[in-house]
Amino acid sequence: MLMYSTMLDIANTLTQEAFIQLVIEWNQKSAHKENIIPDLHYQGERHIRLGNDEKWMDIEEYEEKNIIAIRYQKQGEDASIWNTDYIMNFDEMKMAIHLDHSYTLHSQLDVLGFSTPRFLSLLIAHGYLKDDGLLPVLRKPIKINKDTLSLLVACMNDQAQNRLPVIYISKTKKDSYAVDVKKLSSRLKGVAHVLTQESYDDTLMIRRTCPSQVAYNGGIDIYLPHGTHQHIAYREYFDEGERLFNKVSREILHYANVQAVLPLYTWSGVNNAILQEKWHHMQSEYEKAKNEVDEYLGAFDDDYAKMQKQIDELTKANLSLTLENQGLRSKLSDSQKVPVLYFGEEEEFYQGEIKEMLLDAINAQLKNVQDHSRRHDVYEDILQKNDHQHLYQKRMNTIKAVLKDYKSLNASLKQKLMDLGFEIQDDGKHYKLIYYGDERYMLVIAKTGSDVREGKNNASMICKKMF
Repeated sequence: MLMYSTMLDIANTLTQEAFIQLVIEWNQKSAHKENIIPDLHYQGERHIRLGNDEKWMDIEEYEEKNIIAIRYQKQGEDASIWNTDYIMNFDEMKMAIHLDHSYTLHSQLDVLGFSTPRFLSLLIAHGYLKDDGLLPVLRKPIKINKDTLSLLVACMNDQAQNRLPVIYISKTKKDSYAVDVKKLSSRLKGVAHVLTQESYDDTLMIRRTCPSQVAYNGGIDIYLPHGTHQHIAYREYFDEGERLFNKVSREILHYANVQAVLPLYTWSGVNNAILQEKWHHMQSEYEKAKNEVDEYLGAFDDDYAKMQKQIDELTKANLSLTLENQGLRSKLSDSQKVPVLYFGEEEEFYQGEIKEMLLDAINAQLKNVQDHSRRHDVYEDILQKNDHQHLYQKRMNTIKAVLKDYKSLNASLKQKLMDLGFEIQDDGKHYKLIYYGDERYMLVIAKTGSDVREGKNNASMICKKMF
């Protein structure tokens, strides 16, 4: 499964020998001792495999196109295979980096359980990476203030000439970030730029200057190349930082991994091209030998057949991997089970909210179908297998009870409403109850109840609109 993929523009100062030595340095100076190939001695070869069966590095040169491809492979403790590929085209001065994890029956699937290759940090430290349009390729955030605001505006207008996505992270009202921006920048180095609001005090200036709506109060914007924009709202609750971190990481990595890659920027593509070149050379030699010495025909026939078989096997393997990646990219869930439905764009306000909403609808419909019918059995099976908790009925009972004799919003009642997810705003003669901070779901109530049925009416409106 493809875990990480990127294409980067490289400075002309990177030579072939420097590239190979940098990859060797990446391995030999790894902080993870279990990744280091023992007794690695490189003496300038361009077609060589170094290492052992568990950990090895293969260096291949495709001279005709001035390409050097390097693959590092490690077998994990769970029998899975990790491949890290570095493909450098010195004619075009572009480098492709791919990290692939091959799962076996005995290994566990963990989509975010990997580290971005430290090789990116080496490229950055040595100054080998060209700017991506107006944006430098870094492993730390770019701070947005009054002096750098024009950079954010250029990204919003799709005028920064960048190929990599841009993530803009605004500050919360507490002048902090909803996610760990340093960790996110490190995780997504080489596949995205991270821009961060330097000070909450700049919020009004940023909102007035930007050409369209921009994230604020902890919100996050993702700007993909060619003008595509996604806004991710921030709602303050205990695990929001982890949720936002994983959501942004998945969005960016998914975008990077589904980008089309030319064959000569893949390990299999380069090796296939090298084999094709050898095959054509052998075919030419075969034709010459055929006309000169009959006694050599048998040996050439054997070599010819072996080479053709190698090419056929590699082509089939390449096609198989391509089809596998296409299938994996189409999945929107990492679950080992097959889901009945996929989530849409709406985010859950609390754990299990959307699932319970769907189960409520199925439960209500179950009462209207004939017993022992196919529809009845399917509905009942879904309810049993998904542990229907009747959360909405419990919430409706609670809201009806707390608002039954509503006279005023005292401290106790306010706390009970906040426990149910309501944000309470004082608006003169009224209160605004905003469900989980989403203004689509708002109810205005009087500060003092003047009608004996006012509390029941408010509870009824909440049940219809929020629950």
